[in-house]
Amino acid sequence: MAPYKYRGALNMLFQLTITIGILVANILNYFFAQIEGGWGWRLSLGGAAVPAIIIIVGSLTLPDTPNSLIERNKHEEAKEQLLKIRGVPNVDEEFNDLVAASEASRLVKHPWRTLLKRKYRAQLIFAIAIPAFQQLTGMNVITFYAPVLFKTIGFGTNASLISSVITGVVNMLATFVSIFTVDRVGRRTLFLEGGAQMFICQVIITIAIAAKFGVSGNPGSLPVWYAYGLVFFICLYVAGFAWSWGPLGWLVPSEIFPLEVRSAAQSVNVSVNMIFTFAIAQIFTSMLCHMKFGLFIFFAVFVVIMSIFIYVLLPETKGVPIEEMTVVWKNHPYWRKFTEEEENHGRELYNV
Repeated sequence: MAPYKYRGALNMLFQLTITIGILVANILNYFFAQIEGGWGWRLSLGGAAVPAIIIIVGSLTLPDTPNSLIERNKHEEAKEQLLKIRGVPNVDEEFNDLVAASEASRLVKHPWRTLLKRKYRAQLIFAIAIPAFQQLTGMNVITFYAPVLFKTIGFGTNASLISSVITGVVNMLATFVSIFTVDRVGRRTLFLEGGAQMFICQVIITIAIAAKFGVSGNPGSLPVWYAYGLVFFICLYVAGFAWSWGPLGWLVPSEIFPLEVRSAAQSVNVSVNMIFTFAIAQIFTSMLCHMKFGLFIFFAVFVVIMSIFIYVLLPETKGVPIEEMTVVWKNHPYWRKFTEEEENHGRELYNV
């Protein structure tokens, strides 16, 4: 629905609202923790119903997208909606492209089976790899367990909650950087810069924790400057994630799937994200106890792997209309062989 020139920035507003929600939750947790009697956790838990109610009410006011209307053969309504969204007197060219894409997608009767075809190999791999790698950056470790982590490195209970608020502020502000740059510098640049920044920070954090904690996990007397130095590099790491893998982990999959397999591919994308989120949340505390500073090495290795993956295999999608995204894969030095072989096979069948 978004104009392709601003698709990245508008899509990232989704991630911005997530970071705002995380920040608000951290602030509320801090104040609820001050309640005498220790029952404040009930407010933290029950408060999750508030955004759920907002989502339910908000969903009732959402308009249909032009694509959705075309899929249901409501072409006139779709054109009116497109005119309203674009704010220009003529949208015939874009509307015709949407109709053509919709007609092509209707020829696909089994999107799940179609997604497994060789010509969609790139989309399937990215639908699995990007959400998996997004969680293997280690960011959810910071998001879910920042109070535990900061308490472990020497902060008190209240101080650790404040530190979580600080990282939440950094996360939110850094997301604005991606909003203002993604449609200028491109997706690949942000992916690679963020990966390099996270890796450097993880190495520094590993060295700092190893030097003070060793394998015993007891830092002894931790100097204030040392603790704040750790918080600084953790915040720098959070910023690197917030303007790269955080928002791009949702943006890139949403724009690379052609209409005929979009529903199936997006389902795979979200499912993989949730599975890895759940798995890492369950094993983090055990990993922290057993691996100690090695935990950051574990995630740093994956940051290197995912950065190489992006550098070699991801084409730039900046400024490319979604209905023309197939051209990107045809022009990529690696993925084009999959689309070319499929097209050649189709021509052979036609000639027969």
